[in-house]
Parts: sequence; structure tokens; C-alpha cells
Amino acid sequence: MSKRDFYEVLGVSKDASPEEIKKAYRKLARKYHPDVNKSEDAEEKFKEVKEAYDTLSDPQKRSHYDRFGHTDPNQGFGGAGGSADFGGFSDIFDMFFGGGSRRDPNAPRQGADLQYTMTLTFKEAAFGKETQIEIPREENCNTCHGSGAKPGTKPETCTTCGGTGQLNVEQTTPFGRIVNRRVCNRCNGSGQFIRERCTTCGGKGKVRKNKRINVKVPAGVDDGQQIRVAGQGEPGKNGGPHGDLYVVFKVQPHEFFERDGDDVLCEMPLTFTQVALGDEIEVPTLYGKVKLKIPAGTQTGTSFRLRGKGIRNVHGRGQGDQHVIVRVITPKKLNEKQKELLRELARVSGDRGIDEQTNNFFDKVKRAFKGE
Repeated sequence: MSKRDFYEVLGVSKDASPEEIKKAYRKLARKYHPDVNKSEDAEEKFKEVKEAYDTLSDPQKRSHYDRFGHTDPNQGFGGAGGSADFGGFSDIFDMFFGGGSRRDPNAPRQGADLQYTMTLTFKEAAFGKETQIEIPREENCNTCHGSGAKPGTKPETCTTCGGTGQLNVEQTTPFGRIVNRRVCNRCNGSGQFIRERCTTCGGKGKVRKNKRINVKVPAGVDDGQQIRVAGQGEPGKNGGPHGDLYVVFKVQPHEFFERDGDDVLCEMPLTFTQVALGDEIEVPTLYGKVKLKIPAGTQTGTSFRLRGKGIRNVHGRGQGDQHVIVRVITPKKLNEKQKELLRELARVSGDRGIDEQTNNFFDKVKRAFKGE
């Protein structure tokens, strides 16, 4: 029985485009695949459709077929040896389950993201700043402009895989021949082959450089937070966009201030006389010194709030306060006159002995420092 014309089998004209041939094949493959169509002649029709597609989808085989038809001695056909060739399983699977066509290896792809850790002082984190950082990243080669090919040449379509980046590998099983896909070992899945490589980048199309980037640190950032600098990551492939740069902040502790959310905490050392009689003191803040009135009889551990002297919220939700915590400092050495005055104070106050009083006082200070 003579073979039918391959164009007739697929129902396309002899000047049909590769896309038209592929579309016709997929339609008929869905119709006649033995896993779907249980008719007695489905397998033979599927083999006929597959054989026609294998020939007409390959430019070289199609050219031979157009010249010699089925009589061409060099024309190879699938399905020989009587075994059912249900090749192209991944394509068929895509058609049945919505996978669609394979991803083009030369389609534009976004570059990888990068991360940079920036160390800030306490005040830099509070007020923000603009600065420059230097990061190592890949850049398109200036010699070949990212193509990887020697100037005056350009990448060629890989003849091994036909530009698909994949190869079909046939394997004979008890159920027939199964076609699996693997990455083309000549172009490594890119679908392109560089015959003459650029000497600057060695054919990679990318070179490693240190890139200076302007970064605006927002006021109020805290330790561990990060910002995204769009488009400052690795360059994309095949004309795709750059990735992003993520700047992670590490905030150094301050010797006097401590952060609690958007609030600022600090401890002010005061003498017994200041807290007993009251005083007006100067307190350092992030915005300069301010005066604070200490009422007479203030106890150690008392906290005073300075409104609006904290840190601006990084999301613009107001501003924190500063909390000033009083710590009474007991003198370690007293001269005889000071001791006599304290004894006199103890007598007129009806307090217990100075030694016992001093011991109790130290105990209270220690407990305050421990947060008890």
C-alpha cells in the first residue's frame, strides 16, 4: 500500500509555515492518540500523522521530501520495525493537560536578585541618609554587547537541536518507543551556538565589575529591615530586565541611647541630693539637649517622657518619644564632714543607722538595675 502525501495527511498546503504544520499535527495527534482514541485504526493513523510531522517539521527532511517524495533513498521515516512509536509524549502531555508549548530558550528572562548588607550608626538609622555603595555584579560585555560572539559575528542557531535547546532521545520499551527530552549538550540549552567567542568575556556575554549605586536610606529603619532598589540586580538574559537589589540594614548599638520600637530609652545618673531636693537638668536627645525638671523626692527608676523626641516611623506613622529613666548614684567615698552631715540627717529624720541605711540603699539600686 502506497504512502499518502504527507501534506495531505496533515491537511496543509505545500507552502504551509512551520507553525501551521505544528498546529495541524497537534490537532490530529489529540484526535488519534491511542490513549484517547480507542478505534481499531487509531494507532495506525497516529503513526501516519507522526511520520508526516517528523518529516515536515524538520527543514532538511522537508526539503528532501519536496524534491524526492517517498522515493528519496536518504529519507528516514519513524515507526519502522513494526513497533508503535508514540513519540513526542511531552508535547502530547502538554496538549492534553494544558502545558502549552515549550519555553523558548532564547526568550527574555529577568536577571537574578542581589543582596547587600549595610552597617549604620544609631543616628544614621534614625535620620536616614543618602550614600553610595559598591557591589560586584555581572554586566554586559562592552566588547560583544552581551552576545558572547566575536565582534563582527553573531550567535548561530544550534544545528544539533534546531534552536530548541533540547534533544529527543528515543528509548525502546515493551510498550514501544518512548521519546524523552534532554538538554542539548552542544548549546547547553540556549538554542544558540557561538562559533567565534568574544575574547573579552570568553563567550559568556557578561563580565564581573564593581558597580556604584546610589542608595537612599529612609529615616527610621531598624536592625534587620531591608529596602528594594529596583533594577540594580544582575542583568537579564536575552534582553530581559535586570533583577533587583535588596539592601539589608545592620544598626550598631549606641553607648547612651537604646531603641524600643520608635521610642528611645536612656538612663540619667543623678545624685541623692538632686532627687531629694529636686533639680532642673539637661538631657541629651537625638535632636540636641533639652531641659528636664526633676521633682523633689523622685525615686530611682522613675521614667520621664519627652514627647516627639523619639524616632520617626519608617512607614510615616508618626514619631516616637524619649523615655528618661532616673538612676540614683550613691557616692563610694565620703569625707568625714559628709559622713557627719548624713548622720545628722539620719538623726533628725528618725532614720535607722547610717550603715544600715546605706546597705539598704545599695540593695535598692541593684534591684532597679536588674529590673526588679
